[in-house]
Amino acid sequence: MMLWETFGKNEIYVLVMLIVAYAAFFIFPKKIPRDITLLFLVWGFTISTFFDFTVGGGLMDFYKVNDSDKYELTDLLTYFLFAPFSYFFVYFYHRFQIDRKTVIFYILGWAILGLVMERVSRFMEVVHYQNGYSMKYSVAVFLVTQTMTALYYQWTVREQNRMRGSSRL
Repeated sequence: MMLWETFGKNEIYVLVMLIVAYAAFFIFPKKIPRDITLLFLVWGFTISTFFDFTVGGGLMDFYKVNDSDKYELTDLLTYFLFAPFSYFFVYFYHRFQIDRKTVIFYILGWAILGLVMERVSRFMEVVHYQNGYSMKYSVAVFLVTQTMTALYYQWTVREQNRMRGSSRL
C-alpha cells in the first residue's frame, strides 16, 4: 500500500469528510448502547469493504476508488468513512422510532442520500465508473445494504432486549 500517487481534491475531500463525520459522531448525544454502536461502526466498514472488493475493483471491476489502480492509504480511509454513516443510519432509526409503516420511506431516504453522496464523490474524483457501471446499479446496492442494516439492527435490538428481559433499548 502506498501513501498516494498524487495528492489532490479526492484526498482532501476524503479527509474533510472523515473529520466532519467523526466530529458529528462524537458530538451527537449517545442514544445507542456502546456495544451496538461499535457493532454498527464495524458493520459499515465491513459492508463498504465487501462491496468495494466485489463490485468495485475486485471480482467485477466496475469502478475505481480514488486516482490509482494501486491500493492507497486514501482507499483505506474511504472505508472508514462508511463506519459513521452506518452508525447514523441506526442512530436516526432509533431516534425517529422507525417502524414497519415508515421503514420503506426511511430506507428510500437514505438511498437518495447515498446517491447524492456518490454524485459528490464522483465530482470530487473519489469514484470512477468503468466497464459499463452507472449510478442506477448503486440504487440496488444502497437498497440492499440499507435493508440489511435495518433488519440487522432490528434483530440486534430484539436479541439484546430478550437477553436483558426488557422491551426497550
